Amino acid sequence: MVQSDRQKVLIVDDDPSQLEIYALLVEQAGYASVPALVKFAGAEFPQVDDIGLIILDYRLTSSKTSSELALEMRSLYPAAPIILLSDVWNLPTEIAPYVADFVRKGEPAKLLGTLSRLLPVHCETKLETD
Repeated sequence: MVQSDRQKVLIVDDDPSQLEIYALLVEQAGYASVPALVKFAGAEFPQVDDIGLIILDYRLTSSKTSSELALEMRSLYPAAPIILLSDVWNLPTEIAPYVADFVRKGEPAKLLGTLSRLLPVHCETKLETD
């Protein structure tokens, strides 16, 4: 069997090591990860039209706030729900209108549960024939 058409999860963070960690977690759960590194001037988002979900870090070292980036992603990927990922205790009010859910960092099981609830794994399989 060949696995194809994995749903894409955009991961947005300003820390390359965090991007790598969450990409591995997402990949192991059966999704395709699409990392986007946030730099001081903002982020360059991939021109991919089939992003199924976005994981966004809240605290960023950027001239743009996470709320501004969330608004930008809403226009690029209008159907993709955003999961806010942060070490703060509660969902910040200024970003609440843009996100579907909030998960604290260090809770990978909760992140995967939220991810699978908002974007169920959908993999088409094909039988290989000789």
